[in-house]
Amino acid sequence: MRALLAFSALLILSCTQNQPTEVEKWETQAENITIIRDDFGVPHIYGKTDADAVFGLLYAQCEDDFNRVEQNYIWATGRLAEVEGEQALYSDLRAKLFMTEEEAKANYEKSPEWLKELCNAFADGINYYLHTHPEVQPKLLTRFEPWMPMYFSEGSIGGDIERISTRKIQEFYESGMELPEMELLQQKKAVEMAEPQGSNGIAISGDLTQSGNAMLLINPHTSFYFRGEVHVVSEEGLNAYGAVTWGQFFVYQGFNEKTGWMHTSTYTDVMDEFKETIIKNDGKLFYQYGEELRPVDSTSVTLKYIDGAEFKEKSFPMYRTHHGPITHVADGQWTASAMMWEPVKALEQSYIRTKQDGYDGFRKMMDIRTNSSNNTVYADAEGNIAYFHGNFVPKRDTSFDYDQPVDGSNPKTDWQGLHTVDENILVLNPGNGWIQNCNSTPYTSALEFSPRKEDYPNYMSRDQENFRGIHAIELLTGRSGYSLDSLITLAHDPYLPAFKALIPGLVEAYDAHPTPELKDAIEELRQWDFTTSKESVAMTLAHFYGMQCYAKAERPDGMYSMQWVEYWGSDWPDENKLQLFKEIVEKLEADFGTWKMPWGEVNRYQRLNGDIRQAFDDAKPSIPIGFASGTWGALAAYGARYNNNTKKIYGTRGNSFVAVVEFGDKVKAKTMLAGGQSGDPNSPHFNDQAQRYADKEFKDAAFYKEDVLKRAEATYHPGEKR
Repeated sequence: MRALLAFSALLILSCTQNQPTEVEKWETQAENITIIRDDFGVPHIYGKTDADAVFGLLYAQCEDDFNRVEQNYIWATGRLAEVEGEQALYSDLRAKLFMTEEEAKANYEKSPEWLKELCNAFADGINYYLHTHPEVQPKLLTRFEPWMPMYFSEGSIGGDIERISTRKIQEFYESGMELPEMELLQQKKAVEMAEPQGSNGIAISGDLTQSGNAMLLINPHTSFYFRGEVHVVSEEGLNAYGAVTWGQFFVYQGFNEKTGWMHTSTYTDVMDEFKETIIKNDGKLFYQYGEELRPVDSTSVTLKYIDGAEFKEKSFPMYRTHHGPITHVADGQWTASAMMWEPVKALEQSYIRTKQDGYDGFRKMMDIRTNSSNNTVYADAEGNIAYFHGNFVPKRDTSFDYDQPVDGSNPKTDWQGLHTVDENILVLNPGNGWIQNCNSTPYTSALEFSPRKEDYPNYMSRDQENFRGIHAIELLTGRSGYSLDSLITLAHDPYLPAFKALIPGLVEAYDAHPTPELKDAIEELRQWDFTTSKESVAMTLAHFYGMQCYAKAERPDGMYSMQWVEYWGSDWPDENKLQLFKEIVEKLEADFGTWKMPWGEVNRYQRLNGDIRQAFDDAKPSIPIGFASGTWGALAAYGARYNNNTKKIYGTRGNSFVAVVEFGDKVKAKTMLAGGQSGDPNSPHFNDQAQRYADKEFKDAAFYKEDVLKRAEATYHPGEKR
C-alpha cells in the first residue's frame, strides 16, 4: 500500500513537473502568430485562431504604444489617482460606482467560453510583451488580467461613463451638496468652446460610383494618436482592418472584405437621472418606489492615491438603487444615473461586428443592442448602405421630460425595456444613393428619404443640425461618379459654412460704422470666399473672431450652437461685433507683429514626444496645416488646444484615422493616420505620415496577403526581435 501511495505521489509530481509554465504557454502560442509590419509600420497580425490573433494584436499594440494601452486601463479600472494623485480620485470612484473589481471578475466568469478565450489572449499578449521587454517600466500595471476588458468594452472615447460629471460626484460624496449653478454654467461653456467631439460617416451606393460598388468614408474625430491602425486575421474567419482603441481587442471603426462600419457619436437619449426619495430607518437607508420602501445598496470602497513619494488611502461609501449608482444631488435629492451597463454583451457585440459578411448578419448583430453611445454608418459588398441611429434606446413614458432628472419614486418613470432595432431610426438603401451623419440630425441623413421626426418619440434624437451636416449635404446632393480619390477630395472640401453665416454681418457692421484702423482687415474678409487654406489671412481673422464670439458673445436661451453663430452674424448688435473684431486684430498684432498672418503660419502640426498630453513649442519645428475646426463646418476637422503657453495653435484632435473603402469582388481602401503608427519618437513611424496628413496624401491599405508581403518591412513572431 505504501509503495502504491509513493508511486501515486511520484506520478502526480511527475505530471506537475511536466506542466508547461506560463511563459512556456506564451511562447508556444506565439509560434502560431505572425506579425508583418508594412512600410508605414502598420501591423498585420495573422493567427491560427481568433485567440491567437488577439494575442498578437495586443502584443503589437504594446510595441507601438504601451504607454497608451496602460493608461486606458489605469483610467478604466479606476486606478488613475495612483498615478496622477488625489485630484483623480473621483474619476476612480466613478469607475467603481458602476463596476467594482469583484463585479468585473464575475462578468468575466459568466462570459461565454469563446469570449473568455479572447479575454485570456488579451491579457497573455500584453503580459508576454512585458516579459520580453524588461526595459519597459509600467507606470502602475505590471500585470494585466482577463477581466480588465469588461471595463472597456465599447470603443468610444470614454464611452457613456465619461458623461457622468466627476465634479458632481465629488460635491455629493464630500458634502452632499449640489454643484453651484455658476460652476455648472462655466463647465457647460467650456465644453461648448472645445472642438466638437464627433465624426463623419458617409456611405455611397454603387449607383453613384464609377465602379458600381458601394463606398464608405470612415472619419472619426478623436484625440490625435488615440487609436492605432491595425489589420488582424485568423483562420477562423477574422479579417478586419481599421482603427483600434489602444488596449482593445476588436477593430472599432473599419472594414473586412465584405462589410464596413463607421461610428459617430449619437444624440439618442441613452442616459437618464432619477431623483430618489431617501428614508433612514433604524440606521439603514431606504428609497421610496411606489408603495414600497426598498433598501439602498450601500457598500464602501477604499481608493489609493499617490501623494509625493507615498501612497495614501481614502474610503468612500457607495450607494446604488435599481436605477443605478447615486452620483450627485439634483433639486436637493440624491440622484441615480442610469445607463447601459452590460459589459459582457457589449464586448460580444464589439467583436462579433468585425466578422460579419453581409447585411443580414450585421443587422442580426445589432439586435444585441449594447452599442450605446454610437450611430453606425454601414456599407457592404452586396451593395447595401445603411444607417443605424443609436443601438441602445430604453422605452420611456413620454409624459415625462427625461431631459431633466425624473422622480425615481414613481414606477412609471422606469425604463420599460429596450426598443427593437426596427423601432429605432434606421435608413437602408435610400433612393438618393447616399447617407451622411456628422453628429447632426438623422432627419436629414438621406434628403427626402430621411426618417421623419414625427414617426419617433422625442428621446430618439435631438433634431439639431450642425455646420458639418449642412456642408456634407451640400457636397453630396446631385453628385455622382465617385472614386476613392474623389471621396477623399470631398472629405477635405475647404468650404466653411459657419463663416458664411458669421462674417457678412461683421462686414455690414463695419460698413454701417466705419472704423479706420479696421479697414484693411475688414477688406480681407470682404473678398474672402469662406474657404480655408494655408495661405489665407482671412481664415486666420475669421477663426479668431469666431472663437472670440464663443468666449464672449451673448447666447440667447433656446438656441443651440449653430443658431448662436447665425445670431452673432445677424441680430447681435453692430458695436459688439466690431469690438470683438478689434480685440482679435490687436491680439494678432501683439502676438505676431501683424494681423496679416496666413492661416498655415498660425495653425500648425507638431509632435515632439510620445506623451499622452502633448507639449508644444513655437521655437521647435512644426508643419503648416490648412484644415480648420469642425466648429466652422470643416469635414476634415482640425481642433486645437489653447492653453499651451504658445502664440501659435497646434492640433490635438479631429481627423486622426481616416479611411475610404470600396467594396466589390475585392475590397480596396486608402487610409491616413495623423502623425504615425508608433508612439516612440525613435521609431521611423513616429511621424512619417505627418506631411502626408497635411498634404491629404493617403496611402493604399494592404489588405490581401500578397500585397502585405510586397510591402513587408519586418516579419516575426511575438517575442522575437524585429
